[in-house]
Amino acid sequence: MKLMQRILAVTLSVSLINVAMIQSVNAALVSTEQVARQISEEQSGSGHARLTAALSRSDVRAAMEHQGVDPALAMERVSALTDDEAGRLAEQINSAPAGGIIGALLLVFFVLLVTDILGLTKVFPFTRSVR
Repeated sequence: MKLMQRILAVTLSVSLINVAMIQSVNAALVSTEQVARQISEEQSGSGHARLTAALSRSDVRAAMEHQGVDPALAMERVSALTDDEAGRLAEQINSAPAGGIIGALLLVFFVLLVTDILGLTKVFPFTRSVR
């Protein structure tokens, strides 16, 4: 009987410890306005903070290492910038067009298309030459 009481006491103690460790989590929907407000607050921060946040992302670090740039050296260079320079650089990054390669590919496609139509090249089989 004494053994059963000890086993019961240990089991109850472990159960109480586990109950004390459980943490409750509240989840709620986030509105578009809240997300927009948070993004605008992040973007209105100092240039150094925005650049440091961008360089701290894992995908950016991986891309820099792939290009042969040491992320620690890049962080040192960002910290050496003045507030004005960091702000301008962060603004240039924010306003840079995403996917600039697509525009270049479209330009090449249209140049080849026009030269095919004029009869100077024969790249695309679906075009008919003017000549």
